[in-house]
Amino acid sequence: MSEPGPGGLPYHRIQQGVAGAGGWWRPVVGVVVLAIGVVVLAPVVVVTAFSVGYVVTGADVQDSVERLVDTDDVTPAGLAYVFLVLASAIPLSWAASRWLHGLRPRWLSSVAPRIRWKWFAACLGLAVLALLATLVVAGLLPDQGGAEVSGELNDFTDTSRDFLLIVLLLTPLQAAGEEYAFRGYLTQAFGGLTRSPWVAVVVPSILFALAHGLGQSWPIFFDRFAFGLVAGTLVILTGGLEAGIAMHVLNNWLAFGLAIAYGDMDSALNPTGGTWWSIPVTLTQSLVYLALAVLLCRRMGLRTTTQPGVLEASRGRV
Repeated sequence: MSEPGPGGLPYHRIQQGVAGAGGWWRPVVGVVVLAIGVVVLAPVVVVTAFSVGYVVTGADVQDSVERLVDTDDVTPAGLAYVFLVLASAIPLSWAASRWLHGLRPRWLSSVAPRIRWKWFAACLGLAVLALLATLVVAGLLPDQGGAEVSGELNDFTDTSRDFLLIVLLLTPLQAAGEEYAFRGYLTQAFGGLTRSPWVAVVVPSILFALAHGLGQSWPIFFDRFAFGLVAGTLVILTGGLEAGIAMHVLNNWLAFGLAIAYGDMDSALNPTGGTWWSIPVTLTQSLVYLALAVLLCRRMGLRTTTQPGVLEASRGRV
């Protein structure tokens, strides 16, 4: 049991509150292990699971796997593959937090330490309000580019149905996976290295934007970087991942839902366009959501630091 100190610790310094778990090498190793786990280990595990399914159903395994991992011609199974790989960041970040820093996985969720479900539900509502403000601004500006969306409703086919089910069921896991990795473990890792909230927010935001592809346009990169800044700031100001996860889930539901209804999944998963006119839209949503979330957090009286004396290590225990 360690003592966080008077007033407790903010989210980004939680790793520093565990006695005997210091050392600059721990967060460095954790970041590398997490990256290798998501990029190398998780794809192998997910492909293996799908391959077993193909064998059981009598499908051509080689052809099916090639189609599964082809992100330029996305199928419902391929979208599920991508989402499950990204969702693997949740258990991987839990494992890194526990074995490298002696922290129970729940300390990645919030300073509570747990997911504060009432707060999460409230954040979903705030995300809808911020989205409405965004639509107003978007309607006043020229075309913002981005994913190709036609003006006509797509035919609803069996493939559309399968995409819709995947988006509804797996988007929360995919979004939470990215939040646990970038706004969770990486925020605590860089916060533990530097004690600086600025470094803990900015560096993971840059990595988050870069992780979406080196070939993306500058407007799209900035859009993702700005999202990371807002989500990271909210983690520190609200003491947990709930606000970032809620905004991430709603954004992705909207983006992929529009792709199913009016566009195509290939361009939604791999956007290459985008113009600088999208920036005012992005900033409107981000800043409105940030302001609303911080105000409501204070109104609800949520803790934004750990309670002194309750930050517990978990070495040797689950």
